[in-house]
Amino acid sequence: MLELRKLEKTFPGVHALKGIDFSVRTGEVVGLVGENGAGKSTLMKVIYGACPHDGGAVLVNGEPARFNTPREAMHKGIGMVFQEQSLIPNLSVMENIYLGFEQPFVRFGVIHWKRMAAAARQQLAKVHLAVDPRTTTSRLSFAQRQMVELAKVLALGDRVAGDLVILLDEPTSVLSKDEVQLLFQRVRELRSRAAFIFVSHRIDEVIDISDRIYVLKDGAVVDVVAREDAEPERIQRKMVGREISKEYYREEKQRPCGTDVLLEAKGLGCKGKYENISFQLRRGEVLSLVGAPGAGGEQIMRTVFGLERPDRGSLEIKGRTVRRFTPANGVARGVGYVPRERKIEGIVAGMSVCENMTLPQMARYSVGGVMKRALERAVARDWVRRLEIKTPSVDACAGKLSGGNQQKVVIAKWRSAGSDIILLDHPTRGVDVGAKESIYEVIRELCADGCGVLLVADTLEEAIGLSHTIAVLKDGQIRQCFDCRPGRKPSLFDLVHCMT
Repeated sequence: MLELRKLEKTFPGVHALKGIDFSVRTGEVVGLVGENGAGKSTLMKVIYGACPHDGGAVLVNGEPARFNTPREAMHKGIGMVFQEQSLIPNLSVMENIYLGFEQPFVRFGVIHWKRMAAAARQQLAKVHLAVDPRTTTSRLSFAQRQMVELAKVLALGDRVAGDLVILLDEPTSVLSKDEVQLLFQRVRELRSRAAFIFVSHRIDEVIDISDRIYVLKDGAVVDVVAREDAEPERIQRKMVGREISKEYYREEKQRPCGTDVLLEAKGLGCKGKYENISFQLRRGEVLSLVGAPGAGGEQIMRTVFGLERPDRGSLEIKGRTVRRFTPANGVARGVGYVPRERKIEGIVAGMSVCENMTLPQMARYSVGGVMKRALERAVARDWVRRLEIKTPSVDACAGKLSGGNQQKVVIAKWRSAGSDIILLDHPTRGVDVGAKESIYEVIRELCADGCGVLLVADTLEEAIGLSHTIAVLKDGQIRQCFDCRPGRKPSLFDLVHCMT
């Protein structure tokens, strides 16, 4: 259905794709893995038409094709379900499904909403999503929006001849295990009318759903693995070009935390979100909040930063009670927040690496309203070096960096501002195994510098490996706290037993 031959793509200073050979057969699920910066996103953009290739050939059903826009790719039956989701939240489900393709429902310049709703129900039925197509999209859960994205792509089938090629870009990154299995079930059901390209950093999921797996490194295909031959360790070695340490949480580098209390919650509560939350965060400590989705960890973290206001209890930062819960007040007290949705809340994608790093402290780099660009760049270059951020320069657009490097930019933003209470909400979500090792090392360095880290981890293993203390949340309350010093780490069973 789709074939790439010796595909090339070059950006200023970066050879992103180097002679890529890639193919997708009818009804097949093809996995695509690689480190952040390996070329996965660029390859997907070329296939989807968001980024024209420089050399080589793209063939659709054996015919040469060149896509200069996503719309051109759609006309050839190629659609994409985005990791960050492309739906417009204040539009209805049906408007999102037919965005840009409303003409069949227009008569005399007026949209026939009932006809559009009936057509949207047919698309939603394909993914077994029972929602009213007139529902505002922002009211749906993330998993439901993911299914609407898939229904939107399947609607291409009514406009093109033949089967579809659907690109799934990190579709499981924030889904629960049950939601992941539901998505995989839909993908398997749809193989009779579509082929899929599945991109994920979760190697076990890629092996589970894919017929073949392409491994990318430094813009080139380094291996193609059939599912029956796929082993996580083999794929990881190919991805990073070295052996991955099974102890990559760096437990051996964990040092005792200090006694100075940076943050203390006393009976903190917020109706419908959490209640009676009490804990202390000390210098050099990693305190993890773990629990099932919706247990309250993310809301507690947003309260500490000042994005949400509690209705009872108290919060003290460095011995001073917080009266005004605002992000500006949090930043002024030395709190830095690395959010889960880094592209929406963490960075300003259209600004440079340098500008992102200095956003919370612009007064420090300006005189009379004029920025001291040389000083600003010097500080940014120092943090790029210290955190080993892979970027062509500090003036490069932050939105074009890989996920792991974007996370480091956000961390550098707060550390360069002098923040010593760092809130990390799923810091390794959507980054590869090599980038995870690097982020874990950064967390250890934060502790060594005297910072306190409040962590909502991506996995229980991650929380166990990185933490000095784990607070287990259930139904918005802390059920139990575990001491996580080396040699006294709790087991997965210990945590799950308290969560369920």
